Amino acid sequence: MMHSFLAGLSLALAQATQAPPATRPPSTPDSVDAFVAAAMERMHIPGVSLAVVRGGKVVKAKGYGFADVERSEQVTPETVFKIGSVSKQFLATGIMLLAQDGKLSVDDPISKHLAGTPESWRGITLRHFLTHTSGVQREGPAFTPIRVQPDSVVVQSAYPQPLQFPTGSKYQYCNVCYFALADIIARVSGTPWDAFFAKRVFAPQGMMATRTTTTDPVPRSAKGYVWRNGSYTVAPPYTALRPSGAFLSTALDLAKWDAALYRDDVLTRASREAMWTPVRLVDGRTHGYGFGWELDSLDGHRTVSHGGSLPGFRAEMTRFPDDSLTVIVLTNADGASPAIIADGVARAYLPPRTRARP
Repeated sequence: MMHSFLAGLSLALAQATQAPPATRPPSTPDSVDAFVAAAMERMHIPGVSLAVVRGGKVVKAKGYGFADVERSEQVTPETVFKIGSVSKQFLATGIMLLAQDGKLSVDDPISKHLAGTPESWRGITLRHFLTHTSGVQREGPAFTPIRVQPDSVVVQSAYPQPLQFPTGSKYQYCNVCYFALADIIARVSGTPWDAFFAKRVFAPQGMMATRTTTTDPVPRSAKGYVWRNGSYTVAPPYTALRPSGAFLSTALDLAKWDAALYRDDVLTRASREAMWTPVRLVDGRTHGYGFGWELDSLDGHRTVSHGGSLPGFRAEMTRFPDDSLTVIVLTNADGASPAIIADGVARAYLPPRTRARP
């Protein structure tokens, strides 16, 4: 069975690229397919869904390999993947929407919206949770992937734990902070947070494939895989719904979201700029993270991005706002590095940076 799958995968990739896989980054859009095929072979990725978007318009959308190894179902741009922490930008968007509605402020103390917070959380604000600078530990002790439970239970399990560092003094990734933000969105809006996003974000943008992760069958969805001892095994699913990695989506749905980020119909320009501003620490230094987005650069081009992972899935969405370019890479392999693929693909579409003459 595995031998026949590997043969089928090689054939599918060869048909997709019509050229031997390239091992170096693509220099032109025409060489992207070979680059992706080579990365899939090297990283043992069954399937990849790719979208390249310029100025909110899709210029390339393609699936490679298989969404379901056992059934030899091929990936398409409409294949549904778990996107892990790429979801954090949506949780941050929910907070900003409520701020735009005048229902909260990002500088509100957490204690204003959550009852029973400990004394150690007195100085923690929504801004600290959005930017991973609160000092709260990464995971809530009550979280388990095999139990469905309210977000508040996971958040409250972190209450007795000491802060890892003084609030605002450093960046340290915090998933339970995004559980808390989801709970706050539900409490302030008076709507379950998944329904809030469906109504306020996904449906208005036509993102009909984007929804919360579920153990129920989802049409056109990819299976997640782990490469172990020379073969693929199906990754164990999470029963729990993690707000920190909440959503399923497709490359084309995320392209619709990218287009919305050029307009004011969801987030105002002021909200978007706030989300894409590096957090300032108490000592005056900044760190390259905003509200649910990582802030960096590639070859001198400014990037606004986020990766995500859940068992059997790795995803990356990288925006180049000064170049009006976005690359979305969704994979169904536990060991994939979609950021490497996204960077390579981006280099085929970005204009070269030239140094100014002295």
